[in-house]
Amino acid sequence: MVVLISRSADALEEVKKEIEEKGHTAEVRVCDVGDGDALRALIEDVASTHGRLDILVNNAGITRDGLLMRMSDEDFDTVLNVNLRSIFVACRAAARPMMRGRFGRIINIGSVTGLVGNSGQVNYAASKAALVGLSKSIAKELGSKGVTSNVVAPGFIETDMTDNLGSQILEGVTKTIPLRRLGKPEEIASVVSFLASEDSSYLSGQVLVVDGGLIC
Repeated sequence: MVVLISRSADALEEVKKEIEEKGHTAEVRVCDVGDGDALRALIEDVASTHGRLDILVNNAGITRDGLLMRMSDEDFDTVLNVNLRSIFVACRAAARPMMRGRFGRIINIGSVTGLVGNSGQVNYAASKAALVGLSKSIAKELGSKGVTSNVVAPGFIETDMTDNLGSQILEGVTKTIPLRRLGKPEEIASVVSFLASEDSSYLSGQVLVVDGGLIC
């Protein structure tokens, strides 16, 4: 059973359909991950309803870009709330059922920006950098209970977020990537799938950079 969470059910119905067409089961839950109480209650209900919680993938992320001198407190706090605090809440809620089952895979989606920074994104970079420390600490705390915790740090991927950059900027970005192209969402999904599998059973507390060689 795969439980899909988003602020809008419409955004996930197609994903649910694809999962079911492959012979698996899925359900859609609506939740604003920025609402910590609602997110905690949802995860606890999922674990209770299905009797276990094996894999948690945290991939929610937003941007509120702006230069340091012009960035408002609200824009900084909003990004940290969604990109970092929500993941803390989700991991904390998932920890108990995972520890009880003595198995768990926590996979947090970070960014290369959290490793090298980026002009105009002090809030986003801070949230993704802190996510690395959070994930490594969880790996140390829960490892003895059979729970792993890792970060996938994508570079520039073909998403709505990069589409908003415009063709001219994307062309310049592509020239800085050794593979000379943006990554595809499926390439990130493959790494997440690996981390969720038994093949990664001895891998924990690590950051897997998937960026076409951008920061190598």
